[in-house]
Amino acid sequence: MRIVLQRVSSASVTIAGRVAGRIDRGFCVLVGFTHSDTDAEAEWMAEKVAGLRLFTDPDGKMNLGLEDVDGAVLVVSQFTLYGDARKGRRPSFLDAARPEAAIPLYERFLAALRVRGLRVETGEFGALMQVEIHNDGPVTLMIDRTPS
Repeated sequence: MRIVLQRVSSASVTIAGRVAGRIDRGFCVLVGFTHSDTDAEAEWMAEKVAGLRLFTDPDGKMNLGLEDVDGAVLVVSQFTLYGDARKGRRPSFLDAARPEAAIPLYERFLAALRVRGLRVETGEFGALMQVEIHNDGPVTLMIDRTPS
């Protein structure tokens, strides 16, 4: 499982002219799954995202988490995170999980974030989406979790 997480002042995802999800302060999380991922990776990643302290305290240090700033999470499925562009000009996506495996993991990840008390907005798995991100900082992390 792989995510690209950005601290945002706001973010939204639009599908066919309709806003599917929108947040103000929080994290925009692009998430992709590979063949060996299980529910354990989704749970681990949700715990990691929920616990990250990436917002500045009064001293200017990244010491505050989503709960401290009343933040939310916008989660967008992104199979291209498993694209391999090492050879040729067209990336290979063979490492990305097929939808029949990825959709249940995506739903498990969303549920795991929500059970931790986070407000979660989403795009739509497999849809053509326009994502608007107002990166705050900028602060961007890439986090991988492979099955143990």
